[in-house]
Formats: sequence, C-alpha cells, structure tokens
Amino acid sequence: MELISEAAVHFSRLSMFPYFDGAHYVVSVLSAREQAGAVDVASRSPFASWFSTMLCCFGGGILSSLLLAEPPVAILTNSTNIIYATVVWYMVYYFPLDLFYRFFCFLPLRVIAAAMKEVTRTWKIVAGVTQAHSRFKDALLVMVANGWAKAAGGGLISNFEQLVRGVWKPESNELLKMSYPVKISLLGSILFTLQHNELLPIERPHLMFIFTMFLITTKL
Repeated sequence: MELISEAAVHFSRLSMFPYFDGAHYVVSVLSAREQAGAVDVASRSPFASWFSTMLCCFGGGILSSLLLAEPPVAILTNSTNIIYATVVWYMVYYFPLDLFYRFFCFLPLRVIAAAMKEVTRTWKIVAGVTQAHSRFKDALLVMVANGWAKAAGGGLISNFEQLVRGVWKPESNELLKMSYPVKISLLGSILFTLQHNELLPIERPHLMFIFTMFLITTKL
C-alpha cells in the first residue's frame, strides 16, 4: 500500500512539458485535420487553419480566462507552447507526402498519444479548480466550471472553431449533446472540487492517479 501511495505522489509531480503537452497537440491537430473540409481550408487559407487549430489546442485556457475575467490573449504569452503547437500543426498538414500524419495514424502510436493526452486532462482539471479557488474561495460552482472549461474548452468552443473554418453547425453544440471527453471532464472537475474543499476523503495525488488511470482505460 505504501508503494502505491508513493507511486501516486511521484505521478502527481510529473511535468507535462514537453512530452505530454506534445501528445496533446498531436492528438488535437490530428482530430482537427480529420474534420470535414479541414484539409481544403489549410490549402486555401493557412491562417484560418492555424487559428482554428490553436483554438483546439488552447481552447481550455482561453475559455478559463473568459470565465475568470482575465484577458484570453494571455495564452499568447507562452510563446514556447504556441511555437510547439504551431510546429505540430505544420507537420500534420504540410509535411512532404503526408508522412508525419500517416506516422501518427499508425494505431499503436495513436493509442499512446491519446493515452498521454488524457494525462494532461487531469492536470488541467486540477489547475482550473485550484485557479478558481484562489480567486473565489468556497465558490464550488465556479471551481467546477473553471476546471471543466480548462479540461474541455476545445470541445465547448467547437462551434466557434468551426466558424473560423467557415462551418456553422449550431445543432452540434456540446451543451446540447455532450461528447464523452466533455462529460468526463465535468465529472473530474466535480470530484477534484470536492477533494479540494475536503468534502471527498482522499488525498489529491491518489485521486489524480486513480482518475487518470480511469481516463486512460476508458480511452483505450
């Protein structure tokens, strides 16, 4: 039991940059590319393609900033991550012979990248809940909302991202018909909000470990 507890603590101290963040960008850009008409948009208007892809990669940070009345452009101050995501976008869309895209379409690699992306989801939920608590102490709903936005922002603002690509599908609104990532992010945000306010009798590292393993298992 002590070994499991120690493993959970070490797990909770993992750094997301560069490997896990990179997996998040790869999976996000691959998903963006596989939307109908995305390749044509990249050919006709690279800027629109890049902008919509950045919304997919950093939608959580943008939506979280809007909820907490902070400037949404603050995400641009992290130039390292913007450049990192931009390089991934370029490689996925414009690499010669589509070799980069085909490489990550290989199922075992796609599965590994998807599992690593789920690890970042837990970290984003925790960051969102903690950030909201620092601004609005004991405001449980705000903490839940911000943790949810941080982890599932790309999905929640998908209508705006589609609009950038010239697509308007209001019936695909995530609030009307939630996708699995959006649902599981909401569940995680509720759990970590309860834990943060000591309403859930479990240590944060243990909850992070258990919840992430659950995410990875269901994803696989």
